[in-house]
Amino acid sequence: MALTVGFDLDMTLLDTRPGIKDTYDVLAAETGTFIDSELAVSRLGPPLLHELAHWFPAEQVETVADRYRALYAEHAIAGSLELPGALAAVAAVRAVGGRVLVITGKWEPNARLHLDGIGLEVDVLLGDLWAEGKGEALRAHGADVYVGDHLGDIRGARAAEAVAVGVATGPYGAAELAEAGADVVLRDLTEFPDWLAGHLAAHSV
Repeated sequence: MALTVGFDLDMTLLDTRPGIKDTYDVLAAETGTFIDSELAVSRLGPPLLHELAHWFPAEQVETVADRYRALYAEHAIAGSLELPGALAAVAAVRAVGGRVLVITGKWEPNARLHLDGIGLEVDVLLGDLWAEGKGEALRAHGADVYVGDHLGDIRGARAAEAVAVGVATGPYGAAELAEAGADVVLRDLTEFPDWLAGHLAAHSV
């Protein structure tokens, strides 16, 4: 069976903070509700509804989330940047005949806009998933490895019994990712191709 590697999106493949901050700022202006957008982008990972619940009454969160997602497509895509090594990491999986999944907490249509924006083709894209929910999807698609920057990504990989690869490009440092159960922690995705080569060599039959 072909190697299957999953990647998180925000702060793993892409630095989406500039565009997300802009989107929150526009949303705040539209609604007249204070949102500390700097704080919001410092804790990316959990689902959008979790973040919006910090700023809006519970009965408004779903409606506001719909508006955020619409604004996101206009304000967040162009401002996002490929993180170092992202495309090369995906290419390394392709080079050994592997399949690539992107499993993210982001709303899937907006995640698709991001992937199209950097020309990244994947075999499977799944959105609106978090922590153990990612684990269920990873298991369903037979993922061998999951790469992410958040403690929730490590939880997802562990739940799927996939190799948990942490990258210290998000809100958590290497020590925190390792303590959460990452099997390996990389500084960023520039280190992924060499790690993958070593991993496959060590596990070849």
